Amino acid sequence: MNALDILEERGYIEQMTHPQEMKELFANKKISFYLGIDPTADSLHIGHFISLMVASYLQKCGHKPIILVGGGTAIIGDPSGKTDMRKMLTREDIDKNIQSIKKQIAKFLSFEGENAAIIVNNADWLLDLHYIEFMRDIGSLFSINKMLSAECYKNRLDTGLTFFEMGYMLMQSYDFLHLYNTYGCKLEIGGNDQWSNIIGGVELIRKIGKDDSFGLTFKLLTNSEGKKMGKTEKGALWLSSEKTSPYEFYQYWRNIADSDVKNVLCLLTTLPMDEVNRLSSLQDAKINEAKKIVAFEITKLIHGESEALKAEEASSALFGGQGNTDSMPSSKLDNINISLVDAIILSGIAPSKGQAKTLIEQGGISLNDIKIDDVSYALSDKDFDNGFAIIKKGKKIFHKLIK
Repeated sequence: MNALDILEERGYIEQMTHPQEMKELFANKKISFYLGIDPTADSLHIGHFISLMVASYLQKCGHKPIILVGGGTAIIGDPSGKTDMRKMLTREDIDKNIQSIKKQIAKFLSFEGENAAIIVNNADWLLDLHYIEFMRDIGSLFSINKMLSAECYKNRLDTGLTFFEMGYMLMQSYDFLHLYNTYGCKLEIGGNDQWSNIIGGVELIRKIGKDDSFGLTFKLLTNSEGKKMGKTEKGALWLSSEKTSPYEFYQYWRNIADSDVKNVLCLLTTLPMDEVNRLSSLQDAKINEAKKIVAFEITKLIHGESEALKAEEASSALFGGQGNTDSMPSSKLDNINISLVDAIILSGIAPSKGQAKTLIEQGGISLNDIKIDDVSYALSDKDFDNGFAIIKKGKKIFHKLIK
């Protein structure tokens, strides 16, 4: 199987430009491809996970990855899927974020060997462009009417779209042209929300007389109801252990719906398809075993086998009455004689006293497996028999308070 066959079999591919030509290309050649990542935070999140999995499969099949970090385009901010203009970052913030992101990319791609991955920063060429020359040579090849019909712009026309943001598509398209000319890059890949921007780059290269530029988008990570996955009580599901602990990361995947097991196994693990099909065909209580494997495999990819084992053990301690709680999210208390409401806020289970009280009143909070419905409850020594107390929200969210 070539790379395209693997991506199709596992269900990654959403759209392709020039499908027949691409199939012939992948059947006969090893190519360079690129994936763009805007360094708008100091960590990648779960939305980038699929991108890196696709890049990993392509590299394993002999193709060369170029990871483009958008040190230049991040200054503008991609308007795709945004309801208002993204906060502009300083060069210092962007450079700091890039250094953090590079370490996470290295978990998926090899930077050694014949088709070693490389990382480039589009600030190196975009920031030195001359406006008049760029608009004459590149801007003249773009139709405003066509750009405004693209989803990334169309959805913003009612709320306001700046000319600054309009330039994003031109910049991303120019990135592809630059990589095509510099590294012989033939393919741009990205999530399906990047389809309009990717088409812009493919068409730009073809307008200047080349006929071997291509684009491929893959599915966004959604559940069986079509809603985006990767949101937790605290916000985004980050790949950084400092932003999302390995235990929280593990628990997110441990608690997915039965109907999402196959999709997640296909897109976010490297398990063979025979095993994917076997696990996803399990029914009733047995599907929980598949979810444990899902959680372990994904956590192992991001945080390593050691952290995955710790998270698995902590989960077993809570749900199976065995193992230990060392890897559970925890907080050290300076004073244990605080109200349960304050403890809930300290643990991050609720952001305000009002929401904490509501959770207690509605029976959503347990302390050491005992449901508490008194909003005036205060913690004391008796709650810390083992040197710690465990607050539980519902059935799936836990936090350890250490004495």
